[in-house]
Amino acid sequence: MSEFIVSARKYRPQTFDTVVGQKSITSTLRNAIKNDHLAQAFLFCGSRGVGKTSTARILAKTINCFNRTENIEACDNCESCESFNSGASLNVYELDAASNNSVEDIRNLIDQVRIAPQLGTHKVYIIDEVHMLSTSAFNAFLKTLEEPPKHAIFILATTEKHKIIPTILSRCQIFDFNRIKVKDIAEHLGHIAEKEGITADNDALHIIAQKADGALRDALSIFDQIVTFSGNTISYDNVIENLNILDYDYYFRIVESALKEDIPAALLLLNDIIEKGFDAHNFIVGLADHYRNLLVCKDIRTAALLEVSESIQEKYIEQSKKMDGNHLLRALGVLSRADVEYKASKNQRLLVEMALMQLCSINSELEKKKD
Repeated sequence: MSEFIVSARKYRPQTFDTVVGQKSITSTLRNAIKNDHLAQAFLFCGSRGVGKTSTARILAKTINCFNRTENIEACDNCESCESFNSGASLNVYELDAASNNSVEDIRNLIDQVRIAPQLGTHKVYIIDEVHMLSTSAFNAFLKTLEEPPKHAIFILATTEKHKIIPTILSRCQIFDFNRIKVKDIAEHLGHIAEKEGITADNDALHIIAQKADGALRDALSIFDQIVTFSGNTISYDNVIENLNILDYDYYFRIVESALKEDIPAALLLLNDIIEKGFDAHNFIVGLADHYRNLLVCKDIRTAALLEVSESIQEKYIEQSKKMDGNHLLRALGVLSRADVEYKASKNQRLLVEMALMQLCSINSELEKKKD
């Protein structure tokens, strides 16, 4: 039986080109290597799963490669690259600051920094979750970070930049990693599905990408979970069932009922949603997002702000044509109030039902104002 490797490890970026959604950062780092303008300390900041540690490793590998390509990528064939790939490189030292956060750990690191590289030109020290270092450890690290030996390069990675003391920040080149766009994550998952021989709906991949909330690692973990659940065919229905997500179709039907002023139909849909185990508060938040998307679709310039697949976007555009901006703003006001009042309400279901009744009455109210 072959050993299963999770996608987050199997498809971890190995070159600058394979880093998803951080083109400006990888271009800057490539130019720094090409022009020999490397700083001695880098700080990579950003939320989880956006490629900070992966980029740090790629940078460390590329700096010491003997035969870099024209595109400033590691060759993967030289002695330095082979030792890095096998995990035996003496030029790259990784420290997890979450479990090595004392002054003693930093002193051990400083002692190692003094030793020149035996192979290659630089020794690279990657310190992950650097914000976990104690104040004393930060202070012990300051002098070395300010005046390191020529062969030493420090790459610090953190999810919480605000916890790092200003004296450390002032000694680093700071790179802020973006949350990865839904479209980029969905495209990347599509490439992985193709390599793995998995048939995946575009709508399904977009749902996974939205659920990941800008973190590619989370998206790959969800992708593995769905593959385990549904086999080699990933459908939209499989994804919403496994992740317990309310289908877009419910929101479209609620809005249709509101436009027809059909209060019973709206209340029956709400009952169906609650009976399926969905939280009424999450439903209100989701319906508010739906109305927001409809408002965004009213103008072709803002339609690109929708982080959904093309087929769902067309549905939004079609439905948005049935109501004007004033209607949508009133609906958003109703749902916003319901959202704020939900936790304080003693009868939460009635609050949600009242919100739906108000949505169904918007057209009548607008007509009365015209008269």
